[in-house]
Amino acid sequence: MEINLVQRSLKFYSLAFFGIILIRYFLVAGSTYLFFYSSLSESFANPYLESPAPSRKLIYQDIKLSILSSIIFAIVAALIMSSYDSGLTCLYSDFQGHQLWYFIISYIGVLILQDSYFYFTHRLFHHPFLFHKLHRGHHQSRYPTPWTSFAFDPLEAVVQSLFFVVIVYVIPLHFITLIAVLITMTIWAVVNHLGLDRLPLSFPHHWLGKWFIGPAHHSLHHLKYQINYGLYFTFWDKVLGTQDPNYESQIRE
Repeated sequence: MEINLVQRSLKFYSLAFFGIILIRYFLVAGSTYLFFYSSLSESFANPYLESPAPSRKLIYQDIKLSILSSIIFAIVAALIMSSYDSGLTCLYSDFQGHQLWYFIISYIGVLILQDSYFYFTHRLFHHPFLFHKLHRGHHQSRYPTPWTSFAFDPLEAVVQSLFFVVIVYVIPLHFITLIAVLITMTIWAVVNHLGLDRLPLSFPHHWLGKWFIGPAHHSLHHLKYQINYGLYFTFWDKVLGTQDPNYESQIRE
């Protein structure tokens, strides 16, 4: 009886999360694409770095991969929620367990950990032995668009989702904190795949912003492959020498 309840719970959660993740993808990526790839963006787009027009074929391939990734993310989310229902995770929903400072620190801490995890797994995916098996699909679009933001090969989607599987078992997190991280990840991924010419090259690289990944930083990764591996922060790229050596001088011009 209990096994049947768990199976039903997993099925329900999987279907529910698949719908939520897919709607989120089409809503955020779609609205961003419609705005930044229309005449509305001409006033702030970079006229000196015009990229080739997005290929419909590549966009459809990105969407197809994103749907497959959504299935994997939904199954992982269902497993996490079923584990939460069984009291196996460190997730909590009440507001009395920790003070406000912990919500902020845990949010920032998870972003830092995710960025580190992403950097090293992403760099590993570019090893010749693994690239065609785990990461080639994401690089079908040499000039990415918002549709590319979650276009992962299935195995890569599994590896990236494992971060959240582990984190909910080892760090006490409020559901709001976890949701805030997921929202940040979604928006950041979409913005980073806008391409070189959709925003001014310097965005958002003032004295503070230069420590954060932006569309110019990640677009160079799609063009050159062996540089700029970060997700949120440029820290690991700078420390380990994988940032484009001309990047900072270019964004200051």
